[in-house]
Amino acid sequence: ASVRKGARMKWNLRLAAAHRGIWKASDLQRMLAEHGLVISAGKMSGLWSGDPASIKLDDLNVICAVLGCGVDELLIPEPEKVQRVEHDRQQPAAASSAGPAVTPKRKDGRSLPPP
Repeated sequence: ASVRKGARMKWNLRLAAAHRGIWKASDLQRMLAEHGLVISAGKMSGLWSGDPASIKLDDLNVICAVLGCGVDELLIPEPEKVQRVEHDRQQPAAASSAGPAVTPKRKDGRSLPPP
């Protein structure tokens, strides 16, 4: 399985479905449709394959209802894959070498609101 930058959760739909005797994506797709969640074949493939780009909370709710499971069975935290982003605390060079700050003025002479 590939690890995407920023990936934090493992999607576990296929295993959760298998625990309930659902072995085909098309079977789950039909069951979801019976509960009002119509999913295209392409989106269902993404959900089934294990790496959906996103999922709506309402859709997640229907999936949990159909499978009789909680979100914790579908989304498995993987904190070891969370990357820390280091922020550069230095100011840009252009800002430090510039002269005094320039304050924009309106053409009619009135002052601008504070930033």
